[in-house]
Amino acid sequence: ELFELVKSAGADPVLSVTQNLQKIEKGTFVGTGKLAEIAEICESQEIDLLVFDSELSPTQIKNIEAETDVRVIDRTTLILDIFAQRARSKEGKLQVELAQLKYMSRLGGGIGTRGPGETKLETDRRHIRRRIESLKEELSDLEKHRQMLRSRRKKDGVITCAIVGYTNAGKSTLMNCLTDAGVLAQDKLFATLDPTSRALKLP
Repeated sequence: ELFELVKSAGADPVLSVTQNLQKIEKGTFVGTGKLAEIAEICESQEIDLLVFDSELSPTQIKNIEAETDVRVIDRTTLILDIFAQRARSKEGKLQVELAQLKYMSRLGGGIGTRGPGETKLETDRRHIRRRIESLKEELSDLEKHRQMLRSRRKKDGVITCAIVGYTNAGKSTLMNCLTDAGVLAQDKLFATLDPTSRALKLP
């Protein structure tokens, strides 16, 4: 699945490296020997990006990047990047930005630097907090509008249903078949993000 996620993000997955550990290494996620092996592979294969199929701490990202000299992201960052590429509606874009900022603030929370960098870090955190509040307000207004439309449909006696399923299961394809919705349907994970409503007259 991680290979498919990487492809969906527009990157070319080259190979995977696995390690069975009883306990995650606090500083580097993988063992030191395995990390040295990964660094060697990155150099010989000219790897541009390492994607870990788990969540990494800021310290782990920093240490792995220092050892491999390659940019490192975790699974959540990868998925949020795909979401950012795919979101089309205003609400979708706001939701993705909010999720990215919340995740960034979680990552930034563990840096704990002292000295000259501290002021910039605090400024960044304040900026992120302000933007999060602003996005929440915008999303709240959009939710009120959505609630109004929902109430109107209920008042008019419109029966509603939802197509539910895992990513890339064929929900958009099914909707297009039923309603000629014209929704993007591709063999990619998270190809369609934005909710779409269409009318269907039953026989």
